[in-house]
Amino acid sequence: MRTLNEVRARINALDDEIMDLISQRARCAQEVAEIKRHDDPSTTVFYRPEREAQVLERIMANNSGPLAGEDMARLFREIMSACLALEQPLRVAFLGPAGTFTQTAALKHFGHAVQSVPLATIDEVFRDVEAGAVNYGVVPVENSSEGVVNHTLDSFMTSGLCIMGEVELRIHHHFLVADVTKVAAISRIYSHQQSLAQCRKWLDAHFPGAERVALPSNAEAARRIRGEWHSAAIAGETAGALYDLQTLHACIEDNPNNTTRFLIIGREEVVASGRDKTSIMVSVQNGAGALYRVLEPFNRQDISLTRIETRPSQIDIWSYVFFIDFEGHQSDPIVQSVFAELRAGAAEVKILGSYPRAVL
Repeated sequence: MRTLNEVRARINALDDEIMDLISQRARCAQEVAEIKRHDDPSTTVFYRPEREAQVLERIMANNSGPLAGEDMARLFREIMSACLALEQPLRVAFLGPAGTFTQTAALKHFGHAVQSVPLATIDEVFRDVEAGAVNYGVVPVENSSEGVVNHTLDSFMTSGLCIMGEVELRIHHHFLVADVTKVAAISRIYSHQQSLAQCRKWLDAHFPGAERVALPSNAEAARRIRGEWHSAAIAGETAGALYDLQTLHACIEDNPNNTTRFLIIGREEVVASGRDKTSIMVSVQNGAGALYRVLEPFNRQDISLTRIETRPSQIDIWSYVFFIDFEGHQSDPIVQSVFAELRAGAAEVKILGSYPRAVL
């Protein structure tokens, strides 16, 4: 058995090797950027979600431990983020303020080397991406407990942006207090309306008499309790760290598998990665068999649907829009044949984007 000093010396040597290899990778990233600029400077795109998904999939498949595959992939996520920043620093808008779960999702997907830009509404995220004020945006689209985020779906009806990726984030709600909080006297609990709903049973059991106050975001709830001795907040780890709060009770969500799905929106289409999803919007007039006619081509081609939502049309009364997610890429021949059938019988078929399925 080696001595402690010998093992530490080996770790130091390995750290030097790792640092040298990361530097070599970063120089390769710079070389990639130069090649892209030389080939076509006017249409150069540095962020390639399909390539990043392929790299992370390969890392997880080839990882031999003892670190778990997802842990190893997260390390490489940050390496890729830092290398991409050498090619082009990215500005990514998210539904703010700072400290929300949407910011956590943005950093999970892009890494911490991006500049994350908090915006007040989903509309603002769409608008800033469309205007080119930011490179990409991150918006919530559905929660496993509370369902779909209608505002995000409605925004796609009038937007020309593409879905470029997805993030699935396990949502853990923590019961937070500040330095000034008198725990025995807590009479008010702040959080977002959905978070209060997702922790209802826990609150009924532990703070049945406390007033529950819904705010626009969990981050706002965390910020507010810093000056109120009788209040607590329900928020995530990011908000707690941002506002220097103490976690009095961790993971108080009623459903331990509570997960929110977020979408990455941008201006470019994404080529196939080999493990993709496609999202479309289909407009139809209300009538017998309308939904059947939309879904039947997918069944005949054995294409797996992962989500379907219905929203009222914003144009015609008593007409509806189906939002459909399915496995496959819009360039696949069988998907093209389904699109041809849908266009023959629907008022409109709008492709929202094909993108890699969530890896982490």
